[in-house]
Amino acid sequence: MTTAADQLSRSALLFLSRQSNLKDVATRLKPFRELASRFIAGETLEEAVDAVRALTAKGLSASFDHLNEAVRSPQETRDEVRHYLRLLARIDQVGVKANVSLKLTQCGLLFDRNLALQNARAVVADAAARDSFVRVDMEESAVTQVTLDIVRDLHSEFGETHVGAVLQSYLRRTEADAKALCAERVRLRLCKGAYLEGPDVAFPDKKDVDANFVRCMRILLDSGVYHGIATHDERMIDATLEYAARQHLPKGAFEFQMLYGIRRDLQERLAKEGHPVRVYVPYGKHWYPYFMRRLAERPANLWFVMRNLMKG
Repeated sequence: MTTAADQLSRSALLFLSRQSNLKDVATRLKPFRELASRFIAGETLEEAVDAVRALTAKGLSASFDHLNEAVRSPQETRDEVRHYLRLLARIDQVGVKANVSLKLTQCGLLFDRNLALQNARAVVADAAARDSFVRVDMEESAVTQVTLDIVRDLHSEFGETHVGAVLQSYLRRTEADAKALCAERVRLRLCKGAYLEGPDVAFPDKKDVDANFVRCMRILLDSGVYHGIATHDERMIDATLEYAARQHLPKGAFEFQMLYGIRRDLQERLAKEGHPVRVYVPYGKHWYPYFMRRLAERPANLWFVMRNLMKG
């Protein structure tokens, strides 16, 4: 059950996730750094590659995510594209079972839609040439529609095996989006959502978010397209497995997706049971906003930091 205190903590943490100037202060605190290292695979590409190698050895696949929400200029977007091209080449060189996740704000979405499309296209084109896949991440609701529009543009050119999108079940619009995108055979990652949104666009109550997750999960599994069901909630996992069994779907018809460092026991158990499991592996110097959103999903982690600070 979500308490009022949890809701207040979550709102405060999501607000702090936008205060990137606090990163330098926070990272001076050893307990904060230690907790962050559980959820962040490092600040460099090679640190992330090492983390994915370890996941591969356990029968898990991965999706690399280079964290950078501080892109503010066309030159910085080009730097991001170059990084992703190096990343795709490195995946080929190492031979790990992995693809990449890409945020359109890294490509310039906040100041030039056409530039964002061009940059994203360059990454997807390279992935397609390598027979790989790019998951275009979903961000705040203000960019949901334009993100889906760009994914549709890329999908029409490169097809379902090379580019896909993310839907968030806390948004009221998501059920309709799931139906439309599945009809277009767009590969989707369904998650609950981790941004601070108003009740006009997002369900404020967890029970409604969960109910929408189940509705959308069923739409995805009925579509015949290979989707990702992204959750650490065992109730949602059980609901997915029960529905898949009812529909007589084989274990390889979809994959579970989870975040690096969260419910590692569950990741490994599902993989051992024969279910495809992909781990979302974030890395990079600009990890602070992402990490604060992870704390907001589980405010108890914040009290872990505070207790350790009080111990000195």
